[in-house]
Amino acid sequence: MKNNKTDIDAIARQSHAKPRRMFWLAVVGIVILTGAAVWWWLQTVGVSGAQYTTAPVTRTDLVVTVTATGTVEPTNKVEISSELSGTVRSVEVDFNDPVTVGQILARLDTDKLEATVEHGRATLASAQARQAQAQTTLDETRTNFDRARELERRGIATREALDTARAAFDRASAALSIAAADVRVAAADLRVSQANLDKACICSSINGVVLHRDADVGQIVASSLQAPVLFTLADDLRQMELRVAVDEADIGAVRVGDPAIFTVEAYQNRDFPAEISALRYAPQTIDGVVTYEAVLSIENEDLLLRPGMTAVAEITVEHVRDTLVVPNAALRFSPPVIEDDAANSTGVMGRLFRPPSNRPITVKTPQTPGQRTIWLLEADTTREVQIAIGPSDGTVTQILGGDVDEGASAITDMQAQQ
Repeated sequence: MKNNKTDIDAIARQSHAKPRRMFWLAVVGIVILTGAAVWWWLQTVGVSGAQYTTAPVTRTDLVVTVTATGTVEPTNKVEISSELSGTVRSVEVDFNDPVTVGQILARLDTDKLEATVEHGRATLASAQARQAQAQTTLDETRTNFDRARELERRGIATREALDTARAAFDRASAALSIAAADVRVAAADLRVSQANLDKACICSSINGVVLHRDADVGQIVASSLQAPVLFTLADDLRQMELRVAVDEADIGAVRVGDPAIFTVEAYQNRDFPAEISALRYAPQTIDGVVTYEAVLSIENEDLLLRPGMTAVAEITVEHVRDTLVVPNAALRFSPPVIEDDAANSTGVMGRLFRPPSNRPITVKTPQTPGQRTIWLLEADTTREVQIAIGPSDGTVTQILGGDVDEGASAITDMQAQQ
Protein backbone atom coordinates (compact mmCIF):
# COMPACT_ATOMS: atom_id res chain seq x y z
CA MET A 1 0.00 0.00 0.00
CA LYS A 2 2.85 2.34 0.72
CA ASN A 3 4.39 1.86 -2.71
CA ASN A 4 1.14 2.55 -4.47
CA LYS A 5 0.78 5.82 -2.62
CA THR A 6 4.25 6.93 -3.68
CA ASP A 7 3.52 6.28 -7.34
CA ILE A 8 0.31 8.23 -7.14
CA ASP A 9 2.14 11.24 -5.61
CA ALA A 10 4.81 11.22 -8.38
CA ILE A 11 2.18 11.11 -11.08
CA ALA A 12 0.39 14.03 -9.43
CA ARG A 13 3.58 16.12 -9.35
CA GLN A 14 4.26 15.46 -13.04
CA SER A 15 0.73 16.45 -13.98
CA HIS A 16 1.13 19.76 -12.15
CA ALA A 17 4.64 20.57 -13.72
CA LYS A 18 3.59 20.04 -17.32
CA PRO A 19 1.18 23.03 -17.43
CA ARG A 20 3.82 25.31 -15.91
CA ARG A 21 6.39 24.30 -18.57
CA MET A 22 3.92 24.94 -21.35
CA PHE A 23 3.16 28.35 -19.87
CA TRP A 24 6.78 29.49 -19.93
CA LEU A 25 7.31 28.17 -23.44
CA ALA A 26 4.33 30.23 -24.56
CA VAL A 27 5.73 33.36 -22.87
CA VAL A 28 9.13 32.97 -24.61
CA GLY A 29 7.41 32.46 -27.97
CA ILE A 30 5.31 35.60 -27.51
CA VAL A 31 8.43 37.67 -26.65
CA ILE A 32 10.27 36.41 -29.74
CA LEU A 33 7.34 37.12 -32.06
CA THR A 34 6.87 40.58 -30.53
CA GLY A 35 10.56 41.47 -31.01
CA ALA A 36 10.48 40.27 -34.61
CA ALA A 37 7.38 42.33 -35.31
CA VAL A 38 8.94 45.45 -33.79
CA TRP A 39 12.17 45.00 -35.82
CA TRP A 40 10.16 44.48 -39.02
CA TRP A 41 8.12 47.64 -38.36
CA LEU A 42 11.21 49.77 -37.69
CA GLN A 43 12.88 48.58 -40.88
CA THR A 44 9.84 49.16 -43.06
CA VAL A 45 8.55 52.43 -41.61
CA GLY A 46 11.98 53.96 -40.91
CA VAL A 47 13.30 53.59 -44.44
CA SER A 48 10.11 54.14 -46.35
CA GLY A 49 9.69 57.38 -44.44
CA ALA A 50 13.12 58.78 -45.48
CA GLN A 51 13.31 62.48 -46.33
CA TYR A 52 15.46 63.59 -49.26
CA THR A 53 17.21 66.88 -49.90
CA THR A 54 17.34 67.65 -53.62
CA ALA A 55 18.78 70.25 -55.98
CA PRO A 56 17.71 70.85 -59.55
CA VAL A 57 19.74 70.01 -62.63
CA THR A 58 20.03 73.36 -64.45
CA ARG A 59 21.44 74.83 -67.65
CA THR A 60 23.84 77.75 -67.27
CA ASP A 61 27.25 79.17 -68.21
CA LEU A 62 30.10 77.34 -66.47
CA VAL A 63 33.24 79.32 -65.65
CA VAL A 64 36.16 77.30 -64.26
CA THR A 65 38.75 79.35 -62.41
CA VAL A 66 42.01 78.73 -60.57
CA THR A 67 42.84 80.88 -57.55
CA ALA A 68 46.43 81.90 -56.85
CA THR A 69 48.19 84.52 -54.72
CA GLY A 70 51.29 86.55 -55.42
CA THR A 71 52.81 90.02 -55.54
CA VAL A 72 52.82 92.90 -57.99
CA GLU A 73 56.30 93.58 -59.39
CA PRO A 74 57.84 95.86 -62.03
CA THR A 75 58.55 94.23 -65.37
CA ASN A 76 62.22 95.16 -64.96
CA LYS A 77 64.02 96.05 -61.74
CA VAL A 78 67.68 97.03 -61.72
CA GLU A 79 70.03 97.41 -58.74
CA ILE A 80 72.66 100.09 -59.30
CA SER A 81 75.93 99.67 -57.42
CA SER A 82 79.50 100.96 -57.58
CA GLU A 83 82.51 99.07 -58.84
CA LEU A 84 84.79 101.54 -57.09
CA SER A 85 85.53 102.31 -53.50
CA GLY A 86 85.35 105.90 -52.39
CA THR A 87 83.37 108.64 -50.71
CA VAL A 88 80.00 109.77 -52.04
CA ARG A 89 80.40 113.43 -53.02
CA SER A 90 76.84 114.13 -54.18
CA VAL A 91 73.46 112.42 -54.63
CA GLU A 92 71.40 113.74 -57.51
CA VAL A 93 68.06 111.83 -57.14
CA ASP A 94 65.66 110.73 -54.42
CA PHE A 95 62.83 108.23 -53.93
CA ASN A 96 60.15 108.15 -56.67
CA ASP A 97 62.15 110.43 -58.99
CA PRO A 98 61.83 109.54 -62.67
CA VAL A 99 65.15 108.85 -64.39
CA THR A 100 66.38 108.32 -67.94
CA VAL A 101 69.20 106.29 -69.43
CA GLY A 102 72.55 107.91 -68.62
CA GLN A 103 71.16 110.29 -66.01
CA ILE A 104 73.55 110.96 -63.10
CA LEU A 105 72.32 109.41 -59.84
CA ALA A 106 75.35 110.08 -57.62
CA ARG A 107 79.03 111.02 -57.81
CA LEU A 108 82.03 109.70 -55.92
CA ASP A 109 85.01 111.80 -54.88
CA THR A 110 87.31 111.93 -57.94
CA ASP A 111 90.49 113.66 -56.69
CA LYS A 112 92.52 110.47 -56.58
CA LEU A 113 91.02 109.20 -59.81
CA GLU A 114 91.80 112.43 -61.64
CA ALA A 115 95.39 112.28 -60.41
CA THR A 116 95.65 108.70 -61.65
CA VAL A 117 94.39 109.76 -65.06
CA GLU A 118 96.90 112.61 -65.20
CA HIS A 119 99.70 110.22 -64.23
CA GLY A 120 98.60 107.89 -66.99
CA ARG A 121 98.66 110.65 -69.55
CA ALA A 122 102.19 111.65 -68.54
CA THR A 123 103.33 108.03 -68.71
CA LEU A 124 101.87 107.71 -72.17
CA ALA A 125 103.61 110.90 -73.31
CA SER A 126 106.94 109.62 -71.95
CA ALA A 127 106.50 106.30 -73.72
CA GLN A 128 105.67 108.04 -76.96
CA ALA A 129 108.84 110.16 -76.61
CA ARG A 130 110.96 107.06 -76.07
CA GLN A 131 109.35 105.53 -79.13
CA ALA A 132 110.30 108.59 -81.19
CA GLN A 133 113.84 108.40 -79.86
CA ALA A 134 114.03 104.73 -80.74
CA GLN A 135 112.76 105.51 -84.23
CA THR A 136 115.51 108.10 -84.71
CA THR A 137 118.15 105.69 -83.47
CA LEU A 138 116.85 103.07 -85.85
CA ASP A 139 117.02 105.44 -88.78
CA GLU A 140 120.61 106.34 -87.86
CA THR A 141 121.75 102.73 -87.53
CA ARG A 142 120.06 101.85 -90.81
CA THR A 143 122.06 104.54 -92.58
CA ASN A 144 125.32 103.35 -90.99
CA PHE A 145 124.52 99.76 -91.89
CA ASP A 146 123.80 100.66 -95.53
CA ARG A 147 127.07 102.61 -95.72
CA ALA A 148 129.10 99.81 -94.18
CA ARG A 149 127.59 97.31 -96.56
CA GLU A 150 128.48 99.47 -99.61
CA LEU A 151 132.05 100.03 -98.40
CA GLU A 152 132.49 96.33 -97.74
CA ARG A 153 131.26 95.61 -101.28
CA ARG A 154 133.90 97.98 -102.67
CA GLY A 155 136.52 96.41 -100.46
CA ILE A 156 137.17 99.62 -98.56
CA ALA A 157 135.64 98.52 -95.20
CA THR A 158 136.37 95.32 -93.39
CA ARG A 159 133.94 92.52 -92.72
CA GLU A 160 134.11 93.26 -89.01
CA ALA A 161 132.87 96.81 -89.53
CA LEU A 162 129.93 95.49 -91.51
CA ASP A 163 128.98 93.05 -88.73
CA THR A 164 129.18 95.84 -86.15
CA ALA A 165 126.86 98.06 -88.18
CA ARG A 166 124.42 95.19 -88.67
CA ALA A 167 124.30 94.47 -84.89
CA ALA A 168 123.67 98.12 -84.09
CA PHE A 169 120.82 98.18 -86.60
CA ASP A 170 119.22 95.05 -85.09
CA ARG A 171 119.47 96.50 -81.57
CA ALA A 172 117.83 99.71 -82.74
CA SER A 173 114.99 97.76 -84.34
CA ALA A 174 114.39 95.84 -81.10
CA ALA A 175 114.51 99.05 -79.07
CA LEU A 176 111.84 100.54 -81.31
CA SER A 177 109.59 97.51 -80.79
CA ILE A 178 110.01 97.80 -77.01
CA ALA A 179 109.20 101.51 -77.13
CA ALA A 180 106.09 100.84 -79.20
CA ALA A 181 104.96 98.19 -76.69
CA ASP A 182 105.52 100.64 -73.84
CA VAL A 183 103.29 103.12 -75.63
CA ARG A 184 100.50 100.54 -75.91
CA VAL A 185 100.84 99.64 -72.22
CA ALA A 186 100.72 103.29 -71.19
CA ALA A 187 97.69 103.88 -73.41
CA ALA A 188 95.90 100.88 -71.86
CA ASP A 189 96.68 102.08 -68.35
CA LEU A 190 95.33 105.49 -69.26
CA ARG A 191 92.09 103.93 -70.54
CA VAL A 192 91.67 102.00 -67.29
CA SER A 193 92.22 105.16 -65.26
CA GLN A 194 89.79 107.07 -67.43
CA ALA A 195 87.20 104.29 -67.09
CA ASN A 196 87.53 104.39 -63.31
CA LEU A 197 87.07 108.13 -63.40
CA ASP A 198 83.98 107.74 -65.53
CA LYS A 199 82.57 105.10 -63.15
CA ALA A 200 82.82 107.59 -60.32
CA CYS A 201 79.71 109.03 -61.92
CA ILE A 202 76.94 106.55 -61.01
CA CYS A 203 74.35 106.75 -63.79
CA SER A 204 70.99 105.18 -64.62
CA SER A 205 70.94 102.26 -67.04
CA ILE A 206 67.18 102.31 -67.74
CA ASN A 207 64.23 104.65 -68.09
CA GLY A 208 62.15 104.32 -64.96
CA VAL A 209 61.71 105.47 -61.39
CA VAL A 210 63.82 105.31 -58.23
CA LEU A 211 62.37 102.73 -55.81
CA HIS A 212 65.15 102.70 -53.20
CA ARG A 213 68.07 105.02 -52.42
CA ASP A 214 70.79 103.74 -50.13
CA ALA A 215 73.38 106.42 -50.89
CA ASP A 216 74.03 109.55 -48.81
CA VAL A 217 76.56 112.35 -49.12
CA GLY A 218 79.74 111.50 -47.22
CA GLN A 219 79.02 107.79 -47.21
CA ILE A 220 82.08 105.62 -47.77
CA VAL A 221 81.51 102.98 -50.42
CA ALA A 222 83.68 99.87 -49.97
CA SER A 223 83.63 97.75 -53.08
CA SER A 224 84.58 94.15 -52.35
CA LEU A 225 83.49 90.78 -53.72
CA GLN A 226 79.86 91.92 -53.56
CA ALA A 227 79.27 95.44 -54.78
CA PRO A 228 77.04 97.55 -52.50
CA VAL A 229 73.59 98.45 -53.86
CA LEU A 230 73.13 102.21 -53.88
CA PHE A 231 69.93 102.58 -55.93
CA THR A 232 67.10 100.31 -57.00
CA LEU A 233 65.37 101.37 -60.20
CA ALA A 234 62.12 100.08 -61.64
CA ASP A 235 61.12 100.16 -65.26
CA ASP A 236 58.03 102.07 -66.38
CA LEU A 237 55.37 101.36 -63.74
CA ARG A 238 52.61 101.70 -66.30
CA GLN A 239 53.50 98.18 -67.38
CA MET A 240 53.83 95.77 -64.45
CA GLU A 241 53.68 92.06 -63.66
CA LEU A 242 51.79 89.95 -61.16
CA ARG A 243 53.75 86.87 -60.14
CA VAL A 244 51.53 84.24 -58.53
CA ALA A 245 52.14 80.73 -57.20
CA VAL A 246 49.88 78.14 -58.86
CA ASP A 247 49.35 74.88 -57.00
CA GLU A 248 50.67 71.75 -58.71
CA ALA A 249 47.13 70.33 -58.80
CA ASP A 250 45.97 73.29 -60.95
CA ILE A 251 49.01 73.99 -63.13
CA GLY A 252 47.89 71.48 -65.76
CA ALA A 253 44.79 73.55 -66.52
CA VAL A 254 46.57 76.92 -66.81
CA ARG A 255 47.78 78.13 -70.20
CA VAL A 256 49.63 81.19 -71.50
CA GLY A 257 47.06 83.73 -72.66
CA ASP A 258 44.39 82.80 -70.09
CA PRO A 259 42.57 85.91 -68.80
CA ALA A 260 42.42 86.69 -65.11
CA ILE A 261 41.22 89.26 -62.62
CA PHE A 262 42.85 90.08 -59.31
CA THR A 263 42.30 92.20 -56.24
CA VAL A 264 44.63 93.92 -53.79
CA GLU A 265 44.02 94.97 -50.21
CA ALA A 266 44.32 98.65 -51.07
CA TYR A 267 41.34 98.48 -53.47
CA GLN A 268 39.19 95.61 -52.21
CA ASN A 269 36.11 96.60 -54.21
CA ARG A 270 37.93 96.84 -57.52
CA ASP A 271 38.93 94.07 -59.93
CA PHE A 272 42.02 94.54 -62.07
CA PRO A 273 42.33 92.68 -65.39
CA ALA A 274 45.43 90.68 -66.27
CA GLU A 275 46.62 88.00 -68.67
CA ILE A 276 49.10 85.16 -68.26
CA SER A 277 52.26 85.96 -70.21
CA ALA A 278 54.59 83.21 -68.94
CA LEU A 279 54.63 79.99 -66.93
CA ARG A 280 57.80 78.94 -65.14
CA TYR A 281 58.90 75.30 -65.23
CA ALA A 282 60.98 75.56 -62.05
CA PRO A 283 59.07 74.30 -58.97
CA GLN A 284 58.94 76.13 -55.67
CA THR A 285 58.52 73.95 -52.56
CA ILE A 286 57.47 75.64 -49.33
CA ASP A 287 56.47 73.54 -46.29
CA GLY A 288 56.01 70.54 -48.56
CA VAL A 289 53.65 72.36 -50.94
CA VAL A 290 54.81 72.43 -54.57
CA THR A 291 53.83 75.44 -56.68
CA TYR A 292 54.81 76.92 -60.04
CA GLU A 293 55.16 80.61 -60.82
CA ALA A 294 52.85 82.22 -63.35
CA VAL A 295 53.57 85.73 -64.65
CA LEU A 296 50.57 87.92 -65.47
CA SER A 297 50.96 91.15 -67.42
CA ILE A 298 49.20 94.24 -66.01
CA GLU A 299 48.20 97.59 -67.43
CA ASN A 300 48.74 100.25 -64.75
CA GLU A 301 48.07 103.48 -66.60
CA ASP A 302 46.57 105.20 -63.53
CA LEU A 303 49.54 104.08 -61.34
CA LEU A 304 47.25 102.72 -58.63
CA LEU A 305 49.24 99.51 -58.28
CA ARG A 306 52.58 99.65 -56.52
CA PRO A 307 55.45 97.16 -56.40
CA GLY A 308 55.15 94.62 -53.61
CA MET A 309 51.35 94.68 -53.27
CA THR A 310 49.85 91.29 -52.36
CA ALA A 311 47.21 90.16 -54.86
CA VAL A 312 44.69 87.33 -55.13
CA ALA A 313 44.09 86.32 -58.74
CA GLU A 314 41.33 84.23 -60.30
CA ILE A 315 42.53 82.74 -63.58
CA THR A 316 39.79 81.67 -66.00
CA VAL A 317 40.92 78.34 -67.43
CA GLU A 318 37.66 77.31 -69.11
CA HIS A 319 34.36 78.98 -70.05
CA VAL A 320 31.50 76.72 -71.21
CA ARG A 321 28.33 78.49 -72.32
CA ASP A 322 24.75 77.19 -71.89
CA THR A 323 25.55 73.72 -70.58
CA LEU A 324 23.76 71.26 -68.31
CA VAL A 325 25.19 71.20 -64.77
CA VAL A 326 24.55 69.27 -61.59
CA PRO A 327 25.46 70.39 -58.04
CA ASN A 328 28.62 68.79 -56.72
CA ALA A 329 26.74 67.73 -53.59
CA ALA A 330 24.72 65.34 -55.77
CA LEU A 331 27.96 63.75 -57.00
CA ARG A 332 29.17 63.31 -53.44
CA PHE A 333 25.90 61.75 -52.24
CA SER A 334 26.34 58.07 -51.43
CA PRO A 335 23.31 55.97 -50.42
CA PRO A 336 23.56 53.59 -47.47
CA VAL A 337 25.00 50.25 -48.54
CA ILE A 338 22.72 47.30 -47.67
CA GLU A 339 24.41 44.14 -46.44
CA ASP A 340 21.67 41.50 -46.88
CA ASP A 341 23.37 38.81 -44.83
CA ALA A 342 20.20 37.81 -43.04
CA ALA A 343 18.44 37.21 -46.37
CA ASN A 344 21.11 34.71 -47.37
CA SER A 345 20.75 32.74 -44.14
CA THR A 346 18.64 29.60 -43.93
CA GLY A 347 16.12 28.44 -41.43
CA VAL A 348 13.09 29.96 -39.85
CA MET A 349 14.98 32.75 -38.03
CA GLY A 350 16.81 33.72 -41.23
CA ARG A 351 13.56 34.08 -43.12
CA LEU A 352 11.97 35.85 -40.18
CA PHE A 353 14.68 38.57 -39.90
CA ARG A 354 15.12 39.09 -43.64
CA PRO A 355 15.04 42.89 -44.44
CA PRO A 356 12.11 44.20 -46.44
CA SER A 357 12.52 44.22 -50.24
CA ASN A 358 10.90 47.63 -50.85
CA ARG A 359 13.82 49.85 -49.80
CA PRO A 360 13.90 53.07 -51.89
CA ILE A 361 17.73 53.02 -52.37
CA THR A 362 19.91 49.98 -52.99
CA VAL A 363 23.63 49.31 -53.17
CA LYS A 364 25.61 51.96 -55.08
CA THR A 365 26.81 51.03 -58.58
CA PRO A 366 30.63 50.91 -59.00
CA GLN A 367 32.14 53.98 -60.69
CA THR A 368 33.95 53.90 -64.03
CA PRO A 369 36.54 56.45 -65.22
CA GLY A 370 34.87 59.64 -66.45
CA GLN A 371 31.51 58.46 -65.12
CA ARG A 372 29.71 59.34 -61.91
CA THR A 373 26.48 58.16 -60.33
CA ILE A 374 23.70 60.48 -59.23
CA TRP A 375 20.32 59.67 -57.70
CA LEU A 376 17.16 61.34 -58.97
CA LEU A 377 13.91 61.68 -57.02
CA GLU A 378 10.94 61.08 -59.30
CA ALA A 379 7.38 60.95 -57.86
CA ASP A 380 8.42 59.58 -54.44
CA THR A 381 10.72 57.01 -56.03
CA THR A 382 14.44 57.12 -56.61
CA ARG A 383 16.39 56.32 -59.76
CA GLU A 384 20.09 55.72 -60.18
CA VAL A 385 21.65 57.42 -63.23
CA GLN A 386 25.15 57.13 -64.68
CA ILE A 387 26.42 60.41 -66.17
CA ALA A 388 29.58 61.54 -67.95
CA ILE A 389 31.06 64.59 -66.28
CA GLY A 390 33.11 67.55 -67.53
CA PRO A 391 34.87 70.44 -65.78
CA SER A 392 33.73 71.81 -62.42
CA ASP A 393 33.85 75.26 -60.87
CA GLY A 394 33.83 73.84 -57.35
CA THR A 395 30.05 74.23 -56.95
CA VAL A 396 28.55 72.57 -60.02
CA THR A 397 29.88 70.13 -62.62
CA GLN A 398 29.13 69.92 -66.32
CA ILE A 399 27.07 66.93 -67.52
CA LEU A 400 28.45 65.63 -70.81
CA GLY A 401 26.06 62.70 -71.17
CA GLY A 402 23.53 60.56 -69.35
CA ASP A 403 19.79 59.98 -68.96
CA VAL A 404 19.05 63.21 -67.14
CA ASP A 405 17.13 66.29 -68.23
CA GLU A 406 17.06 69.91 -67.17
CA GLY A 407 14.92 70.41 -64.08
CA ALA A 408 15.46 66.90 -62.70
CA SER A 409 15.72 66.68 -58.90
CA ALA A 410 19.13 65.32 -57.91
CA ILE A 411 19.39 63.92 -54.38
CA THR A 412 22.07 65.64 -52.31
CA ASP A 413 21.25 64.22 -48.84
CA MET A 414 18.95 61.78 -47.07
CA GLN A 415 17.59 61.62 -43.52
CA ALA A 416 15.71 58.52 -42.38
CA GLN A 417 12.74 59.06 -40.03
CA GLN A 418 12.79 56.79 -37.00
